[in-house]
Amino acid sequence: MNGKKILFVSSELVPYLPENEVSLMSYEAPRMVNSSGGQIRIFMPRYGNINERRHQLHEVIRLSGMNLVINDMDMPLIIKVASIPRERIQVYFIDNEEYFKRKATFTDAEGNLFADNDERAIFFAKGVVETVKKLNWTPDIIHVHGWMASLLPLYLRKYYADEPLFVDSKIVTSVYGHGFEGELDSNMQSKIAFDGIEAESIATLSAPSYNNLLKIAVDYSDAIILASEDVPEELKTYIEKLQKPTLPYVSLQEFEEAYTNFYTTEVLK
Repeated sequence: MNGKKILFVSSELVPYLPENEVSLMSYEAPRMVNSSGGQIRIFMPRYGNINERRHQLHEVIRLSGMNLVINDMDMPLIIKVASIPRERIQVYFIDNEEYFKRKATFTDAEGNLFADNDERAIFFAKGVVETVKKLNWTPDIIHVHGWMASLLPLYLRKYYADEPLFVDSKIVTSVYGHGFEGELDSNMQSKIAFDGIEAESIATLSAPSYNNLLKIAVDYSDAIILASEDVPEELKTYIEKLQKPTLPYVSLQEFEEAYTNFYTTEVLK
């Protein structure tokens, strides 16, 4: 991976959030690329339950300050950064008071999905792209982890289709079994259509379930990684029909060689 640039975009990441399949692999994959001479950038949402003082987050004024339009509303974009000390890895946090101040990730104290999770996902996708544009950093690979990041492939290929920075970037989506029950807001489809993305591209999101969000993600990805042993059968079947380069599940103990080979022989070929 020496010299290759990989943008990691994740819903969750240790050490900032509790360990699970998504948050752990979102840390291990960048660590592996970083240690093998690749260049990385990591982005995640700045949820309110991340301890800013303990993890030493601070705002990057030169990257903050723009507004993103979400469903006809101007939403200020704030960018914060922190470093994972033992790995010398910098993490960029997409923040907005309205969407990410609450002291939780995806659900309230009763376990109910936040009503605006759909808008948070749109804001996160657009915020990542706008920030990478400001950094003027051209990734060879964009690797997506977790459902909150699942709209990024769609936005890159549709909303940002004419952006020269990403014209040669390859998109990889990791599909996990770790998702959510139920559906996001029933108006999610129209909120995305507000950005000029045609209805047929997002017809699947008439029912914005976890499986359907991931279907949209893999539709607009160049390659797919099955990152859990328990990926839903519906998704496995859907992915097989796409006939895109797909890496079967490998354990955390064996992933480094498998991911490196997949990046170099299937994604960047």
